[in-house]
Amino acid sequence: MKQHTSESLRELYLNFFKDRGHKVIPSASLIPENDPTVLFTTAGMHPLVPYLLGEKHPAGTRLTDVQKCVRTGDIDDVGDAGHCTFFEMLGNWSLGDYFKEEMIPWSYEFLTNDAYLGIPSDKIAVTVFEGDDTLPCDNEAAQLWEKAGIKKENIYFMSRENNWWGPAGLTGPCGTDTEMFIIRKEKCSPTCNPDCKCGAFLEIWNDVFMRFNKTAEGTFEELSQKNVDTGMGLERALCVLNGKASVYETDLFENAIKAISALTGKAYDENEETMRAFRVILDHTRTATFMIGDEKGITPSNTDQGYILRRIIRRAVRYGRKIDLPEGSLAKIAETYVEKYKNVYPELEINKNKISEELTKEEAKFNKTLQQGLKEFEKCINGLERKNAFMSQKDPAYVPEKVIGGKQAFHLYDTYGFPVEITDEMAKERGYGVDMAGYKAAFEEHQSKSKAGSEQKFACGLADNKEATTKLHTATHLLHAALKKVLSPDVNQKGSNITEERLRFDFNYPQPMTAEQIKAVEDMVNEVIKQNLPVVMKEVSLEEAKAEGFTGLFESKYGERVKTYTIGDFSKEICGGPHAESTGVLGEFKIQKEQSCASGVRRIKAVLK
Repeated sequence: MKQHTSESLRELYLNFFKDRGHKVIPSASLIPENDPTVLFTTAGMHPLVPYLLGEKHPAGTRLTDVQKCVRTGDIDDVGDAGHCTFFEMLGNWSLGDYFKEEMIPWSYEFLTNDAYLGIPSDKIAVTVFEGDDTLPCDNEAAQLWEKAGIKKENIYFMSRENNWWGPAGLTGPCGTDTEMFIIRKEKCSPTCNPDCKCGAFLEIWNDVFMRFNKTAEGTFEELSQKNVDTGMGLERALCVLNGKASVYETDLFENAIKAISALTGKAYDENEETMRAFRVILDHTRTATFMIGDEKGITPSNTDQGYILRRIIRRAVRYGRKIDLPEGSLAKIAETYVEKYKNVYPELEINKNKISEELTKEEAKFNKTLQQGLKEFEKCINGLERKNAFMSQKDPAYVPEKVIGGKQAFHLYDTYGFPVEITDEMAKERGYGVDMAGYKAAFEEHQSKSKAGSEQKFACGLADNKEATTKLHTATHLLHAALKKVLSPDVNQKGSNITEERLRFDFNYPQPMTAEQIKAVEDMVNEVIKQNLPVVMKEVSLEEAKAEGFTGLFESKYGERVKTYTIGDFSKEICGGPHAESTGVLGEFKIQKEQSCASGVRRIKAVLK
């Protein structure tokens, strides 16, 4: 196998598919626009959901990109050899174009040809769907792999649990897949297969053959078009191809490791505990860098994405203390990531000052109360230990209490800024747990507006393409334009969430809106609705859209051709969502609430009556 850097692997992958008629599209934001069930873009297909469902993509039917992703469900596992919260996904798509007959031979070629990855074919194993009560066995995929050159004994038929992908959230496109593995050593037994944990097989790529859409009711509908969606995780692929024991030993983390070593005087591989601390700091600082530097600009807060950002920064700070990382170091580590990635993700260079400022501010805020909070945590543990010792003396049958109370955990959060997950993690290190139900009850009682936990659903973008959400989405265009006119031309969208009942629109503004400003925005939107203006869509190049004055909120996510929507001379925006044909069908626009949602970011909730 050839050795690769992150730069060479990205380029090799994109050029391979570019040579096969694919248009290279840029990465979208880390905040998904088309999936209401997740906080972050967790897969390369998230930004493409409308097109996988049948909408026409401006760049055509063959696409390829490198998508930045964040997955937060296993933050507590970060620190081992493989887990990362941020990662890059190499992918290519067929939107109703080619299917298995083309994709499987291409996959084999990219994996084995010496011009590409050059992996010996006898070192590759693949899995295909074995079939169940609802779908037949995917013999077609197996035959295509064998025809391409994979040994029959290296083709494994696996269950739906292994060979079904998606949707990325609770609803959306999905289907059977075929997964590719590198065979790293002899099988541990005759029954050993790619699902075995012995280390003989390591996954490197996945081809998904999308034929279905999972609905909110949990049913599966046939898509109007058959799609291909593939995913190769850059970090894992680099680790496998270069024979590294950990993703943290690839070139992606090289300069950041040097920075931490210089700041602490410690070596990455000094011992197991030090290595784990390095990895937590490496991962969490990189993820925070991309979150803050994102086109939609996430900042630390007590809700939604901002809560996750705050949690990982504070977890990095806590692990930094274990290796004597000086205060203010996260911003210096982040600089290495900005330098490493700026040519691929230019938004990091654009927002580098903001990244540094937010990291420094959040680190200082946490450090201010960290020492006191740690003392309070020790009081909790010591109190339980004293109680257990006393009760055990009185009653030999007494079962020691090993759980920190929910109110105590909330006190650590509310007073000392400890996310409950950090309290839980520290408790586990001491052999204790946390009364999470009690914590949640205390949390809801005192801060009902906040949402705790990394698994909390964040409804961002459109929940569906139904008539009500389509109207509300069109109304966000009018709201955005009105805010620019009433407040400032510098006002820009920072996020949105649209359900059938209401819209939620986040925008940058340094202070609360006055009652007069809110009424002026409402009146302006309703006046445009009364005029019954047509909503005109036109496909143009990105340069043409800019020249014609269309608002492009997050330019780095756009391809060469974009969809533009014009509403009279009131609103001109680049957008990919569904829209009403005219403003007259929208009804009366009413702002229900205007509030803060993050530092320098306001949130409006509104309805159409």
